[in-house]
Amino acid sequence: MNNPKPQEWKSEEVSQGRIIDYKAFNFVDGEGVRNSLYVAGCLFHCEGCYNQATWSFGAGVPYTQELEEQIMADLAQPYVQGLTLLGGEPFLNTGILLPLVKRIRKELPDKDIWSWTGYTWEEMLQETPDKLELLSLIDILVDGRFDLSKKNVMLQFRGSSNQRIIDVQKSLASGQVVIWDKLNDGDHAYEQVSRDKLI
Repeated sequence: MNNPKPQEWKSEEVSQGRIIDYKAFNFVDGEGVRNSLYVAGCLFHCEGCYNQATWSFGAGVPYTQELEEQIMADLAQPYVQGLTLLGGEPFLNTGILLPLVKRIRKELPDKDIWSWTGYTWEEMLQETPDKLELLSLIDILVDGRFDLSKKNVMLQFRGSSNQRIIDVQKSLASGQVVIWDKLNDGDHAYEQVSRDKLI
């Protein structure tokens, strides 16, 4: 796992403006029906990462205006709650994400925006202006590196217990981390019932 110094990693130096995947109308990347954009490139390289195929900034395909129009059309559907940014590392791809997010805020202001990041909230506040601008435009941030030693499959929308689901706007307004008020981790595991017990 890599731990950057403040402002060490710059989107304009590493991003190649590429995406790994775009998945419309899913239920796994945040609350409600969502459209998910997976960007290419990540420098954190967490041990046990489930998506190592996204580490290379040269992977995937170029982000295009055609794709952006498709994202906007899908988001406009009344049953879609919002857009989720994943990867890869969204905050190292601000060149493509900032214009998209600004457009969503202007044209579809009722939709929410979630993002995952390997940066912690505290690290993000010391980061480059482009990262802070993107942060200011999203609603929910799942922060922190995936830590294999803290892996917990019962957690909601995240892989390890060090990661947090943060209400970005409330946190920025209050000057401290405010956890999403709908947090609902599974608090117990269920016993596996064998076929023998069912007969």
